[in-house]
Formats: sequence, C-alpha cells, structure tokens
Amino acid sequence: MTIRKSNSFLLIILIFTFSILFTSCNKGLKEGTIIFTQVSSNLENNNNVNNPFGRLITGSQIMALSPDKTDEKPKWLTKGYFSACSPIISNDGKSMVFTAQKNQNDVWQIFKMDLENLKIAQITSAKENCLDPTFLPDGQLLYSKFKKEGLFNQSFSLYTYNFKENKSQQITFKPHAYYASTILHDGRILTVSKQLYPAKKEAMFMALRPDGTKEELFYKSPKEHSLFSRAYEVSNHKVAFIESDSSSTQGGSIVTINYNRPLHSRENLSSKIQGLFYALYPQKEDKWLVTYRPSSQDKFALFEFNSENKTLGKHLYKDANFNVLQVVVVKKHKRARILPSEIKLGAPTGLLLCQNINAPRLMSNGKESSSVKASKIEILGIESSLGTVAVEEDGSFYLNIVANTPFRLQTLSKDGKIIKSPSSWIYVRPNERRGCVGCHTDNEQVPENRQPLAVKKSPQKYQCLLMKLIRLKSP
Repeated sequence: MTIRKSNSFLLIILIFTFSILFTSCNKGLKEGTIIFTQVSSNLENNNNVNNPFGRLITGSQIMALSPDKTDEKPKWLTKGYFSACSPIISNDGKSMVFTAQKNQNDVWQIFKMDLENLKIAQITSAKENCLDPTFLPDGQLLYSKFKKEGLFNQSFSLYTYNFKENKSQQITFKPHAYYASTILHDGRILTVSKQLYPAKKEAMFMALRPDGTKEELFYKSPKEHSLFSRAYEVSNHKVAFIESDSSSTQGGSIVTINYNRPLHSRENLSSKIQGLFYALYPQKEDKWLVTYRPSSQDKFALFEFNSENKTLGKHLYKDANFNVLQVVVVKKHKRARILPSEIKLGAPTGLLLCQNINAPRLMSNGKESSSVKASKIEILGIESSLGTVAVEEDGSFYLNIVANTPFRLQTLSKDGKIIKSPSSWIYVRPNERRGCVGCHTDNEQVPENRQPLAVKKSPQKYQCLLMKLIRLKSP
C-alpha cells in the first residue's frame, strides 16, 4: 500500500514537472513566427533632429503572429511598455533587439528579448534617444544615438555595444543623422545618412565597416525621392528598400538596386501598384513580407509580395484599429563576414591621401569638365577653418588628421580664391588610412595607375596643421 502511494506521488511529480517544462518551452517563439510593429494612432510626420524620419513611433507595440494561424489574435510581446518598435532578429534566431520607452516621456533605449523565454533586458541607459539596433557579425550590437557637441554639431551617430564588456563606442563623427542600419553579406554596415549641418541634405545610403572606417556612398535617391526604410539584401545580388516620392513618413514604393553597381541600377518593383508600402522583409527568394495600404483611408496591413512577378500576394493580417508597420521573421540567418579592423584606439591621428585635387570630372555628355587648376586645399572644421596646405605638382596631398574629428575640404588657387566649394563631411578613425581619387570626382571613378608625389614624403611635413587640429579638439 505504501509502495503504491509512493508510486502515485512520483507520477504526480513527474506529470507536474513535464507540464512546467512543456509550458516553459511553449512560451517561446517558434521559428517562422512573424513579428511586427503596430500602432493605433494615425501616422504623423514627426521628422526632426530627435526623431530622424519618424523612426521612433510613439505608442507603438511589438506583436508576434503564427504564420499558420494568421487569423488568430497576435501575441503582445512588449506589454508594459508605452512604445516599442524596430525589432531585429539575431543571426541564430534566438534573440530580438528593439527600441522602446517604458513610460510616455522616457528617453528611448535599446532592449533585448530572449525569444526562448520572452524575458527582456535593457541594454542602453543613455540620456539621449537611441534607435534602430541591429546585430553585427561578431555578435556586438549596432545602434544610433543622438549626440550634441558645441553649438552646431548635432547628430544621430552610430555606436557599437560590446555585450561582454558592457561598453558602447561611437564609430561615426559627422554632423549627420544615421539610422535604419543593416548589415551586408560582405560585413559592412549599410545605413541611411542625412547631413544636418551646415544645411540639411537628402538622405543617402552609406556603406562603412563596423569600426567606422572606409565610409563611402552606396546609393542616392533621384530628385524628389527619399529613402524611407531599412534595406535588406535579397536574391540575385539585389538590395531592396522602401523609397518615398516626398518627405512624408507615410510610405513609398518598393525599390531594388544591384549590389555590384548600386548607383546605376535602380528599379521600382511596385510602380503598377496603387497605394503605399511602409516596410518589407525578404522571407524567401521571391516571396517577401510587406506592409501596405491601398489608400490613405486604409490602415497598413500585412501582405505577401512576389518580387519576381511584382505583384501583391496573399493577405496575411489586418486589424481595423491598427497600422501594421515594421516586420521581421524569427529565423536563423547566414552570418555576414567578420571584417578585420585597422584602428588603434590609442592613436591620435589617421592618414588621408588624395591622388589629384584637380582630377577631371566627367559631365553628362561624357566630356571632362574644365576649370582653373587649384594649388592648395583648405580644411574646414565645424566652427572654423583649420588651415590651408599646399599640394604637390601633380595635385596630390598626404595628411595626418586628428582622428574622430569631422572636416571638409575645399580647393584654392594660388591667390586664395575658391576653385571647388567644400566637399562632404569626412572623418578618419585612429590609425585609419583613407584615400580618394580627387575632389568632387565621379563616385565610380578609379585612380590612375601611378604613385602620387605626396606619398614619397612623410605626412609629418604638415605637423603645424596637425598641432592646430589637436589644440582645437582639446577641451
């Protein structure tokens, strides 16, 4: 009798234990689960320096939807948060990062959710808004954070976060807003970058390494169009994203460019579809998830999109009370390449080489532009000129520049007249070696096969300029 009671007791314990395990396992999100951002309010154009292109969606929430039960009510993942948006899944499919406000007037911070138990941990504790996190190939985190230095240098700079060291590091230093970042298969960051000072310019896709080096133009929208969303690499060496035809935050068209020649391969895949798209996510080779609305009277809803036929597919989810916005899927991803880094954080400077400041620029008719030859460059900082430097006879120069300091270059004649107006903002990371063909040359132009005269001399000849830069940078 005692043995039977003991066996019954053990059986009850086992059943109870397995029920707990089953419930615990069942709590997590399965592979293939669709995760999206939704918001009940009408979308507003809240585009300012503290919220670039409306990326921070007030009152938004992150939801989970089973792909084979799209007619059921989605699961609320960020209950208890006033706002939560911009979900991104890790390479192993086990974690999700997002940006959120716990309370209405809180600063936006970055959070991480374990998708196996749905527990949330706060990553950043900044005094400024943080947004658009994504995972780097080496497991670190990339995100954007508002930063203000002095009277004029306001930016949304890119930062990396090391989970092991619990430490963040700034990697971009221009007066730009960087946001909507993603990672290319080659290991580079592809990010939207918009100049804020001295004049606001249209946003562009810039590519750079995860240490902030080698930043270069990847894609620029045609006139009267604006970048709207994160980009994703899709099949056939394409990069896909949403591009609007105005500065509103209401959506746009599905556009692809070729990875191998992004500046000259733009294609609008949704030109024959009336309405607006808000976001896309490549689920399979030719089947993507998109959020779309046919008119301004409709709410954005979740659809499939056939990229090969350029048609809307199956309607997956719609709620009459909510706009369905950003979308991702819980699944494993092929890890991008981990790129080596040349920077040395203790180094005060980097090197900048230009082959020829008078390099000819090809005009639309194929002819070279003609202009007076420049013999000097002037280096312009955020608030003042940092000095002038004479270039070599072949137009080359080789400079030591204080690291992590934004500057622009303009070319001058012998008598100090401006030949070419200031270039775009540049910076070099500690120990970085950057090079360019010339000032204002074509973005696809390659350098001549020759050794510039400037590299035959030490860049230390510009030590006086270097000291001036260091003094201006010092507190």
